[in-house]
Amino acid sequence: MLSTLIGFVRSFPLAGSFATCPAHGKVVAGVAIVSAFAALSACGGTEPDNAVAQMDRTSGLARRCASEKAASAVEVAGGKFEMGQSGVYPEEGPVRMVEVSPFWIDRGEVTNAAFARFVTATGYVTVAEKPVDPDIFQVPAEQIPPDMLKPGSAVFTKPSRASNRYSDWWAYVPGASWRRPYGPTGAEYRPNEPVVHLAYADMAAFAHWRGGRIPTEAEWEFAAKAGQPDYIAQPAEANSWQGVFPVANEKTDGFEGLAPVGCFAPNALGLYDMVGNAWEMTSDFYAPGHDPARPTRDPKGPSENDAYDPGNPGMPSRVIKGGSYLCAPNYCRRYRPAARTGRDSGMGASNVGFRLVYDTAEAARGT
Repeated sequence: MLSTLIGFVRSFPLAGSFATCPAHGKVVAGVAIVSAFAALSACGGTEPDNAVAQMDRTSGLARRCASEKAASAVEVAGGKFEMGQSGVYPEEGPVRMVEVSPFWIDRGEVTNAAFARFVTATGYVTVAEKPVDPDIFQVPAEQIPPDMLKPGSAVFTKPSRASNRYSDWWAYVPGASWRRPYGPTGAEYRPNEPVVHLAYADMAAFAHWRGGRIPTEAEWEFAAKAGQPDYIAQPAEANSWQGVFPVANEKTDGFEGLAPVGCFAPNALGLYDMVGNAWEMTSDFYAPGHDPARPTRDPKGPSENDAYDPGNPGMPSRVIKGGSYLCAPNYCRRYRPAARTGRDSGMGASNVGFRLVYDTAEAARGT
């Protein structure tokens, strides 16, 4: 969580311009908060079930959402596949043949309802719900805006005018958490939407309680591709941004923000929302590109010491995959299985979630 907060304090109240798609984080001196938020937008009511049509509040378009079905896990046989993609973003290459062992994976993203059961059972308190330690800022106390010491998280808000300044659509909002995704004055969480505003430690704690783990990048991408060819065009069956980001969302997919899990057609393995809706966390540390020297059997990313994210130098980022409801062709084409970017995993945001994988059928069934 530290880079974003430190950067915001050191740049406050000014905000500069930044390159497209740097990483998100809350600890690197000299990096403005909006730089850390960039990767988030880079592609950054009634509880529905699989028998009820979900009516989006803003578009009026009805979709049938298989939220109950998405709560189960499926077995993935494992196998070889070409990891990465060429011709889009350089950090997605080089393409190389790798192999993953069998595993089980959740059909859908972890929902607010599932996370609420975990919190009820354990009393867990997330990072976004805790006050911020002023010592992390490494600046005199009088330079720290009081709101930056309050519990909170990063929230996207569509700006009123066209802008290329990330600070115009991302803000650190005190009181924002998984319980109140849009801040203390916004609506409470909706049970069947993906849980967001979680740090990696929060996700790992849930995974331990549930008997699963956060997937590696290779496992996630293998399951997302599901044996299908790579593509570049914006998919119709994904919750992404239609129109000119960040000011004009035509909502032709039925949603302006997060959708309940399972509202779009599953992939060939029966997995929902592997692209779009919310970015999904992996366990791998991030470095630009795939290292051809790394093992090809069940590959993992670099060590924490070897991790490097140009958008978040000085702190190890982890790989997030799949893009989000903020992906748009004019801004970032991250609505693809091979898409990847890094983010400081110490802070959540309103468009980053996760799903679990399991090493045994018993764990996948929750027994």
